[in-house]
Amino acid sequence: MTVQITIRGVPEEVRDELSARAALNRQSMQEYLRGELERIASRPTLRSWLDEVQRRKAAAGTGVPTSMILEDRDADRR
Repeated sequence: MTVQITIRGVPEEVRDELSARAALNRQSMQEYLRGELERIASRPTLRSWLDEVQRRKAAAGTGVPTSMILEDRDADRR
């Protein structure tokens, strides 16, 4: 079942940019925005991604000390 979503208060310049992007893809604004919403919804949120990374890191029991990261970073600057 599909639903309708209405977004009010979108600035004209944002609407114009989205319209231009849709046109470049030879899509209607509706098709373009539906595709973008599906793409966004298919990806994990940043918070859930970070939680998963932390979970995997804890499960692996490995880590790199901050001091080592900074030393390696600074080695290229000398």
